[in-house]
Amino acid sequence: MVGFAVLGCGRIGGMHARDIHAHPRATLVSCYDVIRGAAKDTAKELGIAVADSVDDVLSDRRVRAVLIASSTDTHIDLITRCVKAGKGVFCEKPVDLDIARVDACWADIGKLDPLIMIGFNRRFDPSFKALHARVEAGEIGRLEQLVITSRDPSPPPPAYVASSGGLFRDMMIHDFDMARCLAGEIVEVHAVGATLIDPEIARLGDIDAAMVVMRAASGALIHINNSRRCAYGYDQRLEAFGEKAMLQVHNRHQTTVESWSADRTHAMDPVQDFFIARYAEAYMAEIDHFVDCVERREKPLVGFADGRAALLLADAAAASLRSGGAVRLA
Repeated sequence: MVGFAVLGCGRIGGMHARDIHAHPRATLVSCYDVIRGAAKDTAKELGIAVADSVDDVLSDRRVRAVLIASSTDTHIDLITRCVKAGKGVFCEKPVDLDIARVDACWADIGKLDPLIMIGFNRRFDPSFKALHARVEAGEIGRLEQLVITSRDPSPPPPAYVASSGGLFRDMMIHDFDMARCLAGEIVEVHAVGATLIDPEIARLGDIDAAMVVMRAASGALIHINNSRRCAYGYDQRLEAFGEKAMLQVHNRHQTTVESWSADRTHAMDPVQDFFIARYAEAYMAEIDHFVDCVERREKPLVGFADGRAALLLADAAAASLRSGGAVRLA
């Protein structure tokens, strides 16, 4: 059994704690949060201990792996401390909001050959994973165009936006990782964005709608569109178009029941409207993969370098938005 501790017991940390607790080859030893009440709630629900400090977690020999789900500004410090304590690390995205801090972190810990996985859960979604496997198998021939749609049901609160790092680093970073997963390395980024939904988001210096066009080193063209509001639910779709065929992933609905009548055809229940529900299997699958990696001391499918690469694309999109032109990457 792989002993875990969870650092950060908010919405995403609590979900991860429950998934670890339910995993047949993992045991959740403890949890910690600077807001002690949040840690106590998680501990009470799952019957585990509340750690008094991060140091207590890191000195616990039962803990082989740490899941970091605290605020983004704590990630670098916690990754560094966990690695130096000999723990495997699963860290939610993004690694940090500052690429210089990310590079300094790796310069410090890279020589230790750390086991670090970054939480890009969409790679583990059954539909996205199946599409990726079929693209890799050559079903569509050479990938020529990739279209990624990601729209949230409603905007986050202003307090969240203020510390999120912006739409590109907070929301679209998942899509940047998926683009790299499917199309390979990206060499050009051109972004446009606007505030169409909430004036408060504009006041905070961010956007709530964006479209990004990218060019991969292979020549493939990628289009990502994001919106902070979607009237019909959590819109998550993907299309891979190639020389031989096209593959698509559609939205998931609450049920698969269809209604046919004189008024409408193909009418279905609304699409799922919450990311935890939409990607429930993906979150469980990524934990399962990480447990395998800890047990076998193998490198995760998505690691520190992938987190850095996605952040570089987010930075390039932000620079393109400011300049109004395309940004070339080395």
